[in-house]
Amino acid sequence: MNLTSMQNPQVKAAVKLQKRIRRDETGLFLIEGVRELHHAFDRGVTIQKVFFCPEFFQGEMEDLLIQEIESAGGAAFSCTKDVFTKMSYRDRPDGLLAIAVQMKSSLGALASQMGKNPLLVVVEGIEKPGNLGAILRSADGVGANGVIVCDRCTDVYNPNVVRASIGTLFTLPVVEAVGADTFLWLQEHKIQIVATSPTAKLDFTEADFQGPVAIVVGTEQLGLSEMWLSVADRKVSIPMKGAADSLNVAIATTLLLYEVLRQRKMGYPLGTDLLR
Repeated sequence: MNLTSMQNPQVKAAVKLQKRIRRDETGLFLIEGVRELHHAFDRGVTIQKVFFCPEFFQGEMEDLLIQEIESAGGAAFSCTKDVFTKMSYRDRPDGLLAIAVQMKSSLGALASQMGKNPLLVVVEGIEKPGNLGAILRSADGVGANGVIVCDRCTDVYNPNVVRASIGTLFTLPVVEAVGADTFLWLQEHKIQIVATSPTAKLDFTEADFQGPVAIVVGTEQLGLSEMWLSVADRKVSIPMKGAADSLNVAIATTLLLYEVLRQRKMGYPLGTDLLR
């Protein structure tokens, strides 16, 4: 089917999914972009519909991806350039946008997937979709076993989370949970809770990250809540030599994650905090 009118019901339904209330009502969300859609399809995300505009295509992968989605039972709709622009939420669309079914996971499911020495990221009340997407991207980059989104301000299916994550939302387990439930779950599974705080006396490079660990980070403006700071096994800080007292939450998370990766690669012995 070729969509030529912006008043077409298919077009209107896609545009409405840019709003959180509609995503919550339907259990659907938008995926835009070749890389993002490729990751989603490869990980078995159910794609109901794909809209495409060949005038925006930048390579040869688009046609193959459309064929694969159709073969899996998805419906495909070609669009005029104006109609696709109406549905797109990008400044530079590449001609593919899909409606998919949200993936629902749980702490119980994560427990069965994370292995014997897990590295987890817990984010509390992240407000900016770009930061949440960037954290997902870094978590994927270090091979983290999962990301737990607590007491969400931004839902993980926000189109800008999908975009900022470049599709890594689909490459690792992502669970939405209540903070208190997550704390009890981490305790039950004997996972060290490492909280980030600008006032912590322990430098993050001196903490032992060899065993099971959850890096916990908080809101952009206020940081972690008192609940997480009070239950943390360790509180760590990132040295700041200038006027600012903290880094962007996504950058801070990335630094800690790559410190975990570095320590595990170097094979430091397990024990108390490291002495450099």
